[in-house]
Amino acid sequence: MEEAARRIAGSLSVSTAGALTSGHAAGAGPDAGSGTPHQHDQNGLPALPPGVRRITLPSLLAEQSPELRGYLAIPPGHGPWPAVVMLHEAFAIDAVMLRQVARMAAAGYLVLMPDLFSAGGPRRCLSATFRALKSGQGRAFADIEAARRVLLDRADCTGAAGVLGFCMGGGFALASAARGFGAASVNYGMIPKDVSEVLEGACPMVASYGGRDPLLTRSVPRLEAALKQHSIIHDIKIYPEAGHAFLNDSPTGPALLRPVLKLITGAGPDPEAAADAWQRIEEFFGQQLKHGTES
Repeated sequence: MEEAARRIAGSLSVSTAGALTSGHAAGAGPDAGSGTPHQHDQNGLPALPPGVRRITLPSLLAEQSPELRGYLAIPPGHGPWPAVVMLHEAFAIDAVMLRQVARMAAAGYLVLMPDLFSAGGPRRCLSATFRALKSGQGRAFADIEAARRVLLDRADCTGAAGVLGFCMGGGFALASAARGFGAASVNYGMIPKDVSEVLEGACPMVASYGGRDPLLTRSVPRLEAALKQHSIIHDIKIYPEAGHAFLNDSPTGPALLRPVLKLITGAGPDPEAAADAWQRIEEFFGQQLKHGTES
């Protein structure tokens, strides 16, 4: 308990990692006892919303996960469309995350969410994934790059690609902003100490944080300063009444830990803040990825 408390006090990302690992060790997944609509199929995988399908990505990089899984959504109508690599929370891919995939596809983007825990599930992969995030290198970045290449290789892609992430995925979106993307959406993602170095040569960025998530929000001025230092187009907003994970339409993570996360980080849905953030994301991505590419 002392270790869990220390992690929660340190940062939400690290606390979520410990919470998820503990939940799986006890035989309870992120949705255990949740009472929320996080349906899974007979194989224990999240049920697919309309328009989203599960794929196995081709082996493109030696460093990527073997049998790298992903979830692909194609917009209605006729392409080509710009692409978005969407990166999931530390609580793995669940029905909430897949609804985010479907939502972005409905806005006119080819969307692919790679499963950053493909190599062994959350329990085995979580620590290594966070180490990759902190170091800026490792299998997770190879998986993200593989997803980017898969989308760009499609005949129905315009050749423009953005990256969008939540929580842990938000940290990876920030860390990937200088790695071949045309726009990045960072949603309550970890801001590294060397953020100025990380953002050298980065793409335009839209970022959203909750004011009730102080462990992350207190670093936002450093992020904004780095973006200004490198003259990177950006839109950063803190929502005073929102907490961590406010873009989700339903709570995620082990039910027993939600009250603690709510207390420390304000974690949970905030429909009003989410609506505004999504509008900003779609407008920003529209300017950066769609402008000049639509026929």
